[in-house]
Amino acid sequence: MQEEKKLEQNKREEPMSLLSRSLLTGFIGGLLFGSLGMVMYYFNFSEVSPKSYVLRSWVTEEWTEKWLGNIIAILLLGILSVLIAMCYYGLLRKIYSLWAGVLFGIILWGLCFYLFQPIFPNIPELSQLTNHTIVSTICLFVIYGSFVGYSISYDYYDTKMREANG
Repeated sequence: MQEEKKLEQNKREEPMSLLSRSLLTGFIGGLLFGSLGMVMYYFNFSEVSPKSYVLRSWVTEEWTEKWLGNIIAILLLGILSVLIAMCYYGLLRKIYSLWAGVLFGIILWGLCFYLFQPIFPNIPELSQLTNHTIVSTICLFVIYGSFVGYSISYDYYDTKMREANG
């Protein structure tokens, strides 16, 4: 019996905390929806590439237009999405509704395309974007907000239920 307690295979791993799972959700959401945004750009659903925001606004080297620029931009979106997930975790994790995530995505879209637009010199103003770009990017942000928001809220309530049940 003493020998069994010492074996590595008999030890239980400590589960990840709710906050760390939320940050992981944000990172995965950033990678997933950054990649989807890149696909939307290449298939002309949007005239704005995610790379334009996180990379091309500050770095104008030639390599940023190639595949390496795409990979780095998607990784940067994953890291930025961790900060966004922290905001959702801090403000809205207790709201167990899909609509909170949808509203969160719309607010993020407004921040990116309206409020923060002057920071990004190579992004056209909202009035200069086509309707296809506006609708496509709003849909992308709504899906992203729903994914991050509902995942964090669901995990929060699932954790509370498990704690209540012992």
